[in-house]
Amino acid sequence: MTALEHCDVLIVGAGPAGMAAAVAAAPSGASIVVIDDNPAPGGQIWRDGPGASLPAAARKWRDALERHANIRVCSGTRVIAAPARNELLLEDAERGWRMRWKKLILCTGARELLLPFPGWTLPGVTGTGGLQALIKAGLPVEGERIVIAGSGPLLLAAAATARAAGAKVVRIAEQASFAAVAGFAANLWRWPGKAAQSVTLADPQYRTSSRIVSAQGSTQVESVRLFQGGREVEIACDRVACGFGLTPNTQLGRLLGCALTTEGVGAQALAVDTRQLTSLPDVYAAGECTGFGGSERALAQGSIAGYAAVGNERAAKQHEGERARWNAFAAQLHRSFALAPEIKRMPQPDTLVCRCEDVPFSALADCTGWTDAKLHRRCGMGACQGRVCGDAAQFLFGWTPPAPRPPLSPVRIATLAGLVGEGDARQ
Repeated sequence: MTALEHCDVLIVGAGPAGMAAAVAAAPSGASIVVIDDNPAPGGQIWRDGPGASLPAAARKWRDALERHANIRVCSGTRVIAAPARNELLLEDAERGWRMRWKKLILCTGARELLLPFPGWTLPGVTGTGGLQALIKAGLPVEGERIVIAGSGPLLLAAAATARAAGAKVVRIAEQASFAAVAGFAANLWRWPGKAAQSVTLADPQYRTSSRIVSAQGSTQVESVRLFQGGREVEIACDRVACGFGLTPNTQLGRLLGCALTTEGVGAQALAVDTRQLTSLPDVYAAGECTGFGGSERALAQGSIAGYAAVGNERAAKQHEGERARWNAFAAQLHRSFALAPEIKRMPQPDTLVCRCEDVPFSALADCTGWTDAKLHRRCGMGACQGRVCGDAAQFLFGWTPPAPRPPLSPVRIATLAGLVGEGDARQ
């Protein structure tokens, strides 16, 4: 039988939002459990590893978590299912167990939006955030020629990470226009910290109105073709990192029944009110699962959610101005780096959209929706369970992704078997 544990506040995700929520709720004396599938707190933005240099902010929040005896951090832990109301089924490397909560705060973050183009399945092609994660985990890139393409400030951040590891960034291709990027930069005076950061990230290889056409190579990527300045250019390289922004991780929220919104966030995200409360009572959400806006926005939202979850409304209100400030930054970000219509024309008929099941673009063109594509073309039936191709199909075809079903992650049979005989906890 699967063990059952209890806590007052359960926080899913130990990125900036999750850490801020836990620290805000801790003075109440509530029993707080933070779960995260990474080896250590920090999320994707403050990911640790042999090749990582943690910023002072990350160390500060980690130390704050450790100072509170009523905060328990469960790293390397995944959510598998929601077997009953106010209960989640969890699993780590050693065991599976059920956690019953009084308040739940979803800080599930976001993932890269990866879009298909010819050659994107070649070895050496990754996402931009994926490249950062690999380098922080110890991937040697010294001396490698790297092309970074896509959209958004993450391109410059990835380039800085690669350069610090000894790589040679030969081109940064931003699909947004010069006017859009210049307009974004001109407004950064409203957020002085971001303005200063932009100066440190400035790169002579940065090009606007530039998008990837294809990657070439026999056994691995050898060159990339870009469309820039009204013509195609080919650049020799050893690695390509390509990402088109972020998409919120809403799977768990949707499984629980939380409402979604697209207002002001650029993608489907968990809808929240002024207290970071979702459409469900006792379920809050903070950070990039409510829309991408950076670590500062996530920290403000997380603090509000943590205070609100333990009933400290006065403290929650004190962070509303900070949240509004960073919400404005997020809105400016989405406006400036909105994807151009040409991005939808990147895939060719034989370009794979579903990499797991080898489903090409041409096989999906006549499908009526996601269910049709899944039933008749096996799109989304592979290891990623539609997390990559589902986002791509939504962007390319406008298909509404289906409601997620458990298990949310690969799981041991023993963990599922432990639910047998749990009565009304079994679904």
